[in-house]
Amino acid sequence: MTGSRRPPLPPGPYLVVGLARSGAAAMRMLRSRGEVLGLDSGDPPQAAALRDEGFEVHLRTPGVDLLERAGTVVKSPGVPRTAPVVLKAAGRGIGAIGELELAWRLLPNEFVALTGTNGKTTTAELLGAIHRAAGEPVAVAGNVGTPLATLVGELPPTTTVICEASSFQLEDSEAFAPEAAVLLNLREDHLDRHGTVEAYRAAKLRAFANQGPDDVAVAPLELVRGGDLPGQARRVLFGPPGSDVEEVGGMLSWRGEVLLPVSGIRLRGAHNHENAMAAAAAALARGIGGDAVRDALRTFAGVPHRLEEVAERGGVLYVNDSKATNVDSATVGIRAFERGVHAILGGSLKGGGFQALREAAAERCVACYLIGEASRELARDLDGTVPLHPVGDLERAVRTAAAAARPGQVVLLSPACASYDQYRDFEERGEHFRRLVRELASGE
Repeated sequence: MTGSRRPPLPPGPYLVVGLARSGAAAMRMLRSRGEVLGLDSGDPPQAAALRDEGFEVHLRTPGVDLLERAGTVVKSPGVPRTAPVVLKAAGRGIGAIGELELAWRLLPNEFVALTGTNGKTTTAELLGAIHRAAGEPVAVAGNVGTPLATLVGELPPTTTVICEASSFQLEDSEAFAPEAAVLLNLREDHLDRHGTVEAYRAAKLRAFANQGPDDVAVAPLELVRGGDLPGQARRVLFGPPGSDVEEVGGMLSWRGEVLLPVSGIRLRGAHNHENAMAAAAAALARGIGGDAVRDALRTFAGVPHRLEEVAERGGVLYVNDSKATNVDSATVGIRAFERGVHAILGGSLKGGGFQALREAAAERCVACYLIGEASRELARDLDGTVPLHPVGDLERAVRTAAAAARPGQVVLLSPACASYDQYRDFEERGEHFRRLVRELASGE
């Protein structure tokens, strides 16, 4: 059985640090496995519900004194390793484990982990759609959406678990060894958390480090050529000619067998062709048939907040790409359209600059509308490309762009930044964009 590969849980009592979605799910998962304490330096919305359920919860405190009662620290992905309670735990020899690995150890199911800088959510959901097209039981979870811990004890062992895994989750992994791991891409991101590009890459590649020869490792051809993929799993490559799933002459093929024309993929944008190839490779290498792959690629329309077409008003298309929280993701978002883009950019800073946006902005944009704390840096780095409008917030950006846009053009929220200066998360930002567009359409 797959689950026999999993190591046992570390000893309790368990101190769960960080009580947002993942941490709250971890506390509920551990309830039947010993004493569980909750800790958060803030006061997240989930904390009240945990208290109502009878959990002991400590808020607005570093909580170092709670280590006297802890056998293991369970760290939510949003909590940095430099948090005082995490550092003190290490100094006292108390083990720390992340929610991803904790849940993986308790799931006996075949496990597919998807990681990369961009495209994780889209590709995880697309791979889920392929499984459903094949009639295979599947559950999709991960960093955004359903916390992995909520699946423990809820699935038949025949269900495949597909999980998007962030660098924040993977940096805490120890024995994590999914039966299949997929690397979509690697770009500069999250330097505010990891410090260096090298540390960020090392976190991502931990998805592969413990895999054995019976496992599958899916990755872009150029990354494997560079020798960057650790572990012992069987390599399955996607990308240019010479890959297992390759794009040649406008056709996608699997080891010489044509799957479908690239034009038949429903998802918009060249970056989504790469996501489609990665999902196809992960499915086909594990025995799912080509018909199911073709059906899903032709019909899967994408996920909320990623190139989500919200409405068309007066011939202008309004697109919610709020999940584009870094420069590379915003670049591919802008390049998903031929021209005539009114791009809304900005939010909270993550480290690094915006120079890499210049070419896409100059090629495809009519104007850019700058919001949030990153406005000054964006104005500096995009100076001389297209007209720049520092408008401050999303409401003014939407109204200003809508007034300027002409039929056939696009108003695109693709921020290239995180959302934490003005919103709880990218989802709240995307929902606000949708609401503003609906108000435009209704004349409110």
